[in-house]
Amino acid sequence: MNRFTNLEPKHVWHYFDTLLDIPRPSKHEDRVIMFLRELAQKKGLEFKQDRARNVVIKVPATKGYEHAPTVILQGHLDMVAEKNSDVDFDFLKQPIDAYIDGDWVKARGTTLGADNGIGVAAALALIDDSEAIHGPLEILCTVDEETGLTGASNLDPRILSGKIMLNLDSEEDGVFFIGCAGGANTIITLPVKQIAVTKKFKFYEVKISGLLGGHSGLNIIENRANAIKLMARILKSALNSKLELMIVDIKGGDKHNAIPRECFATVAVNEKHTKKFLEAINNEFEKSRVEFGNIDKEMKLDTKELSKRILKAMNLSDTRKVINLILALPHGVISMSREIKGLVETSSNLATVKMRGRNVEILTSSRSSVSEALDAVLESINSLVELCGGKTKGYGRYPGWRPNIDSPLLKKAVSVFKNLRGNDPKITAIHAGLECGIIMEKIPGIDVISFGPEMHGVHSPQERLSISSVGRFYSYLKALLESIAKEGI
Repeated sequence: MNRFTNLEPKHVWHYFDTLLDIPRPSKHEDRVIMFLRELAQKKGLEFKQDRARNVVIKVPATKGYEHAPTVILQGHLDMVAEKNSDVDFDFLKQPIDAYIDGDWVKARGTTLGADNGIGVAAALALIDDSEAIHGPLEILCTVDEETGLTGASNLDPRILSGKIMLNLDSEEDGVFFIGCAGGANTIITLPVKQIAVTKKFKFYEVKISGLLGGHSGLNIIENRANAIKLMARILKSALNSKLELMIVDIKGGDKHNAIPRECFATVAVNEKHTKKFLEAINNEFEKSRVEFGNIDKEMKLDTKELSKRILKAMNLSDTRKVINLILALPHGVISMSREIKGLVETSSNLATVKMRGRNVEILTSSRSSVSEALDAVLESINSLVELCGGKTKGYGRYPGWRPNIDSPLLKKAVSVFKNLRGNDPKITAIHAGLECGIIMEKIPGIDVISFGPEMHGVHSPQERLSISSVGRFYSYLKALLESIAKEGI
């Protein structure tokens, strides 16, 4: 569409413009893969693809630098497909409606796909940039990053030869990422006994809502409230008031990687104890409001008496067991990094709870940049569940990327950055999953850093990309590649 005709660097904006025209939601990357195949064929470049559909385009070295180290330039092809509810848009058919607003590129009512389209575009730009000096390049484009890192997880490392990788999937200008968390999920199944409910019980629907929630990695350090934990707290306070209470149903949380914003419970309460029940849960909720009210300012507790009779509920003993398990399971920050000040090293998220037949099913999602620390958290969860008579099943484990401040690539990258821009970059890590950790596990000895231009609001229709930062990002990428080609690392 030539949206960015007057923008520099022209090769980067040309390829980004092209990518905006190609529908590429996660798991639907076939058309963009076809574009890359045709591009490689047109330019006379070697094209490789593995069974997971990851793509590698091999770019020969600038003349005279054929014996320089091979550098992998890595990004992902897919984008998050989110739109405003009032926008009529088909991500499988329509190009992204992007426009320029001052220093920002935005999309009308949808995600922009700069995550990670701009990183891929920068790598492709080197194919056409006659001023770029570099050794052999391998442009690695993975698939399905946004919905589970499945492309990287199933990468065939035999399609690559490089031992240096620049991941171009970061979102802060002037920041180098040198680590990320690994993680694993645990499904907990706790059998419960249901009994007939006599007429002496009344039924209440209890709802906790209005919490901020947020990303279970990035926002866990902010100590936001967990709706499932709060529900267990208020119900435990009622049990501590020596009243008869039985859980009929409980449901909370939505996704493994989100801090629960809401939780619902239906409970049976002895009609003699209803006043004491309401007082207990309201008093405990007010304590929670004092604890979390400075951050979860909209938190609410709603209680409604139900007119219909319910025939069965969890017995009192198992009600207490479920509540105690929820309260005992780890949630929040467990330890901080010893290498990087202010970075969470290990955490766990009590993500969801629901009734499934005669079982209560709980999902936890744990993270750590240290594999051994992750093992310890998972074992603590297993031990708690075993004590309660339940079972656990782990799934979805992915490796972390432990920060290495002595990395030769990092030292080279910092030196080049300082010479180019006159100041030191910020060096940090992220308490979330990146493809880097997975790829590093598949290619032992590979040295990696991650950087990119400035982006805000990614994964939402508010996504925007800073135009000026793209120029700085690409200039730095070229300078780093030139330095590696001429001097190695």
